[in-house]
Amino acid sequence: MDIENLTKLLGKELQKGDDIVPIEEALKGKSTICLYFSAHWCPPCKKFTPVLAGVYGEKKDEDVEIVFISSDGDEADFNKYFKEMPWCAVPFKMLQTIKPTISEMYHVSGIPKLVFLKQDGSVDEEGRKHVQQEKHLHFK
Repeated sequence: MDIENLTKLLGKELQKGDDIVPIEEALKGKSTICLYFSAHWCPPCKKFTPVLAGVYGEKKDEDVEIVFISSDGDEADFNKYFKEMPWCAVPFKMLQTIKPTISEMYHVSGIPKLVFLKQDGSVDEEGRKHVQQEKHLHFK
């Protein structure tokens, strides 16, 4: 998925740590974007996030970026959970605007869910399985 379509989907800015940055800057040079649907209150999410962070850390120099899309109910919970993550996030203030559409688009009926988006437009909604079983952030 190209940056123009990602901007339509995720908005013009992403959060990196405590900073809000233009989406073009956050995703520059990345050919695979992983959308990570998760929340602090979800036990399977709390178990999967460290696994995902480990695989992400091993692949940090590759052309992959993860974008956290929170299901947390308030900003304090979002901020606390996001501090455990070394990747980007849709800013909490934007979630109500984008989350319903993006969740429907990628069939998010439960969390955690990890969706891979490639620059060529291909999509894989089985990202969690790839990370847990195969320890990678790419798909064929």
